[in-house]
Amino acid sequence: MNKKDIAHIRKQFKPGNDLLKVSNIFNVYVMKESSDIYHQQSQPFELIDEDQQELFMNNFKKLLAGQPDEKLFELKFQHGAENSSQLILHQGLLSADMDAWKEHMLQIVQKILDLREFEKDTVITFIRGEYMKPLKRGVAQTDESESERDTVYAHPFILCSLNHTQEPKKELLFDFVEKEFKYHFAVDPVINLNAPMSGFLFPCFTDNAADVNHILYSSGKANEPDHAFIENVLNGEEAMTAQDDKTIFEEIIRDVSGDQINPSSLANVYSEINRIIEENEEEDPPKLDSKDVGRVLKMSGFEDIQPETVEAAYQKLIDDDSYELKATSILPKYTSKSIKISTKAANISVSPQDLSYVKQVIFNGKRYLMIEVEEDAVIEGFTMKPEVLFGRSE
Repeated sequence: MNKKDIAHIRKQFKPGNDLLKVSNIFNVYVMKESSDIYHQQSQPFELIDEDQQELFMNNFKKLLAGQPDEKLFELKFQHGAENSSQLILHQGLLSADMDAWKEHMLQIVQKILDLREFEKDTVITFIRGEYMKPLKRGVAQTDESESERDTVYAHPFILCSLNHTQEPKKELLFDFVEKEFKYHFAVDPVINLNAPMSGFLFPCFTDNAADVNHILYSSGKANEPDHAFIENVLNGEEAMTAQDDKTIFEEIIRDVSGDQINPSSLANVYSEINRIIEENEEEDPPKLDSKDVGRVLKMSGFEDIQPETVEAAYQKLIDDDSYELKATSILPKYTSKSIKISTKAANISVSPQDLSYVKQVIFNGKRYLMIEVEEDAVIEGFTMKPEVLFGRSE
């Protein structure tokens, strides 16, 4: 699922939306440390009150929030996995019987409990429903009265959200009737639906097609996927984050060019990658294999680098020969100050497109960071006075 696909289904999670119907909700309360199921409850989603529906809908939207390859990961199922979650979820998706669906979801719960004990009481929530995707109108369909929803693609799905509980607050209240201060302590734990720990959506949806061979996994924190959960619970293949791609790319450059690099050379690399992204006509971001990385470096001015050197560096860092780096992952935000330059005296932020204006120079035996600017610099509201270093000032 690309960013557009995720955004479309995410915005459908709202009460009363006829493009997304949630039929059933199944909540399982798990005790901390013991991993015992304390309680389970299944019911039609429409029978819970509207306030609860809204709380859960917001929870599901938060679960699907975040950037692909940072917080959301489309995973391919492992082939031939024992007690396959793909098979369990697919059977649950096709099951018309409520009890059978619950049994399939409890199998997933058991896989979660077999993996680890929770430090806090945890609620595991499953829903199943149907996601309707309207058919895109063609160029010839310009009649405003014609509904975009005359034709829709209907996709059944299962979504799972894991949420910690919080200890209730101890509070001091004032009783206006009795005119006295009272100590108040609620016994019931609060389910934190505002910050889901993790979860998943099955199956994945690409444009108007469902893909049961992939599952969308949501991590609690950006660039910190739970690899044990992915492998042992979801039976998914290893997830590479955007940060992983960026680190690999930087290591390849370091391996083929050394630890030192001119800012202008790095600016050329980022400029070339940005060109590749802008010229891409597909919805999915372009990807770079070892040959593509070699061409990027060659186009950026690294004339002496041989393709064999780049391929060797690539293989040293990545076991999978077919793995490709996503261009959007290895390029810092191009027009924002996303590159940090650290010194003992100051930390400076510049955008990749302005990196070529930065140089490190040596003058009278001392290092200086020099930034070419087109206007006077301002410090605390004062215009900085130019100083002469290399010649006579006019």
